[in-house]
Amino acid sequence: MTRDRDEAGRPRNARPRDRTGRPLARDAGNDTTPAEDPPALPPDEALDLADRLLADGNAFRAHEVFEAVWKSTDTDRELWRSLAQLAVGITHAQRGNAVGSRALLLRGAESMQPWAGTTPYGVDVDGLRAWANDAASTFERALRPPPLR
Repeated sequence: MTRDRDEAGRPRNARPRDRTGRPLARDAGNDTTPAEDPPALPPDEALDLADRLLADGNAFRAHEVFEAVWKSTDTDRELWRSLAQLAVGITHAQRGNAVGSRALLLRGAESMQPWAGTTPYGVDVDGLRAWANDAASTFERALRPPPLR
């Protein structure tokens, strides 16, 4: 079986995906997310779209929106990558993967450190970092075995 590739030869997955990004059969029905990568949008449009997607419970697509900006910009690349990591951390939580979710939420929060105390593009960096660390802490407590007596 050959792998799907774009015009530049980069690997692509043309299979549709469910709301959490899991690949589905190529002939899957209606409840799918488009397989194509979203276009890189200007920051304000990307944030608006990602916000709507997250509110709709579609963190995987929000991750793809942030990733498209991260990979296409020369400005604040690490911030966009951090936002993508937070969104994929939520995706892992939606899939029931607490370990993966915790790791990505912590990584995203840590990599936003250079923007602490600021609001680039209107993003509440401190609020996002606090939320991500709190969510990761919740997962950490849930992953610990009960105390032995």
